Amino acid sequence: MNDYGHDLLFGTFVTPVAGDHERVVALAQHSERAGLDLVTFQDHPYQAGFLDTWTLLSFVAAATTDIRLSTNVLNLPLRQPIVIARSVASLDLLSGGRIELGLGAGSFWDAIEANGGRRLSPGESVDALEEAIRIIRDVWTVETRGGVRVPGTFYRVNGAKRGPAPAHPVAIWLGAYKPRMLHLVGRVADGWLPSLSYLPKGGEELAELNAVIDEAATQAGREPRAVRRLLNIGPDDATVERLTALALEHGVSAFILSGDDPAAITRFGQEIAPKVRENVDAARNGSAAPVPAPTPEAPRELPKGLGVTPTPDDGTRLTDHGLWDEAARPQAPAAPEGHTYPARAKAVGQHLVDVHDHLRQELAQVRDVLRQVEQGTMSVGRARGALQELTLRQNNWTLGAFCASYCTMLTQHHSLEDSGIFPHLKRADPGLAPVIDRLEEEHVVIHHVVENVDRQLVELVRNPGDLTGLRRAVDTLTDTLLSHLSYEERNLVEPLARLGFYPGQV
Repeated sequence: MNDYGHDLLFGTFVTPVAGDHERVVALAQHSERAGLDLVTFQDHPYQAGFLDTWTLLSFVAAATTDIRLSTNVLNLPLRQPIVIARSVASLDLLSGGRIELGLGAGSFWDAIEANGGRRLSPGESVDALEEAIRIIRDVWTVETRGGVRVPGTFYRVNGAKRGPAPAHPVAIWLGAYKPRMLHLVGRVADGWLPSLSYLPKGGEELAELNAVIDEAATQAGREPRAVRRLLNIGPDDATVERLTALALEHGVSAFILSGDDPAAITRFGQEIAPKVRENVDAARNGSAAPVPAPTPEAPRELPKGLGVTPTPDDGTRLTDHGLWDEAARPQAPAAPEGHTYPARAKAVGQHLVDVHDHLRQELAQVRDVLRQVEQGTMSVGRARGALQELTLRQNNWTLGAFCASYCTMLTQHHSLEDSGIFPHLKRADPGLAPVIDRLEEEHVVIHHVVENVDRQLVELVRNPGDLTGLRRAVDTLTDTLLSHLSYEERNLVEPLARLGFYPGQV
């Protein structure tokens, strides 16, 4: 699961039907009125029933005011990269910086060849796309002296003049599904633009494809978050719950609705998009709708012979918004009457408390290092600028390394529970299922909280003087984690002593 932290975009994928051209433009205008961010059009120059994409984009740019426009995706084999670069830059200038560029390596090769294009193998088409991207960006880079020179295998440019430059940094989004294309996305693209309907395993496939892109980006010396994740979706996928999950669990930050139904577009822009934004913002910022403040818990009545005491939750909270309703937590059924707990069983139950105590101690160290950084920040004087800036950065990196290590340890602990211990307990005592399901749900929430700590660390490196976001993120982690650990101990110490971490342990 991964959230790359990009701002969310919502848009439409309008069919460019030549026979109903007035409606095509009207749907683009309707998308803008619905409050959407983006309208996109497919590009199939060999399709006689479709409007030419660049002519359409130019007309729609003149017929709208604020909405961004993009190809989804442009057919490279029938278009020269130099011409693409200048067309994009020109329209971006004329539209006030509203153009983005979706690019594809090409498909439907029979049609491409029939219209004068060159048939390429899959590998050749990826290489040709990489050459084209280099040419396009070089044309836009007007501050570099000399002409554009790319001695490519498929596209050769020998001293072409640079320019015009677009009005804003135009993003290049690539439609990609296969490994070589995904590696290209990670190395050079600004965004990845697949269609959900083209993924055989649906949204679950996004995780493994994202991993390929992330690895390629890292190997190229880029941050994985440098690649925005976009997704074409169908009307059935456009639900608040579905899109929230795709954003938080798979890093999708742009949702583009296919279909030409004005009512669906209105609902998408005015109802669904705002709620998804609200949900994602709440998860990222460690805030949610207010929930009742918890009260200190009375100790759960456990068998007298158990000999293990769960850590109580004293009700202390550092933030004013909770991420879950603690009053709605299910509780484990009572222990079987008359069950005895030998020393080995008691040790198993105590082990959960010991592991959690280690997590609590490490969390306290995270908070202590944060406090030291805050104190150092407060003592920084502008007159001592350079030296104290260096010290601050050193402390920030120390904090970052410590937090990263802690977050990894916490994730590994939860992964072990989810994959091994919890299934065993559910099989051995089905009455525990509601509690375990709730614990797994809380693990997902904590995962997002941990990721927000990581994002705030990245932001701290960029803006070393402001620790507000990191403080709130660590406070949220403290509230959620300590509450969760106590809840887990109260409900699992006894079952673990009775059933063990695995079959046959006790």
